[in-house]
Amino acid sequence: MSDTVASTVQPAAVEEVGEARSLGQDAWRSLRSNAMFWSAVLLIGLFVLMSIWPSLFTKTDPSFGNISNVRATPSAEHWFGTDTQGYDIYARTIYGARASILVGVLASLTTLLLGGVIGVVSGFYGRWLDALLSRITDIFYAIPLILGGILFMASFPNGPNSNYFIVVGKVVLVLTVFGWPTIARLMRSSVLQVKPNEYVLAARALGASPWRIIRSHILPNALAPAIVVATINLGVFIVVEATLSFLGIGLTPPAISWGVAISDALSSIRTYPHVLFFPSLFLSLAVLAFILLGDAVRDAFDPKSR
Repeated sequence: MSDTVASTVQPAAVEEVGEARSLGQDAWRSLRSNAMFWSAVLLIGLFVLMSIWPSLFTKTDPSFGNISNVRATPSAEHWFGTDTQGYDIYARTIYGARASILVGVLASLTTLLLGGVIGVVSGFYGRWLDALLSRITDIFYAIPLILGGILFMASFPNGPNSNYFIVVGKVVLVLTVFGWPTIARLMRSSVLQVKPNEYVLAARALGASPWRIIRSHILPNALAPAIVVATINLGVFIVVEATLSFLGIGLTPPAISWGVAISDALSSIRTYPHVLFFPSLFLSLAVLAFILLGDAVRDAFDPKSR
């Protein structure tokens, strides 16, 4: 009798529990049904396509300025009009996505890498190394990102004929130098939460090396919050790049970016608002897309939200 009851209860219990899923699988299942996530992916995909293949959207040379046709209003020939130097605003807005997205992506990756390594080492090894790295992190964290960028870029200005990649690399460098502490502090706290778990203690007892423990047990369970913050920071870095370019110390010609376009539009903002409107619109949409993506990923990786 008891065997019969057990045989009828056990299959039902197995069906109720279902197949075990990892945190990443649960997060992807949540993201697939999130309309905000797909809206952000669609916008980001559009901007990435613009940055990789701008000629797909326009055949106009963004560096060609027609002095006889400056500050022209939007028309069939110039969809967004022309700026103060006769450049086609639509073409420069499309090509401006490349530098802005490139700076944001590279800065996010480098801050995630640098801050992640420092945070993992600090949280895993602890003791004097943790104290030393934490104090260094606090020093850099106390310097505001924009203020540090202004001081750095003003001290090492770009030349009139600076190489494009050098100009972009300097902005990425300054964002990395002053942007990694946020990731480092977050990664350290995540490692401290994961380190006391049973599977980490079991790996230590079995004689696993520190690198193997970090690679196989610490990183997979502590990296998700840092990835979420890095995704949100991507939009922040695009704004900071635009701010530095607006002040004339960030990206400078020959680089084309939304921040440079906004800076060039200041002289005619009252009489010709379209010169400022379109680069600002694309910048705002790009930042909004990455913030929405970061919010969606954060909610997906947070078990309390499900």
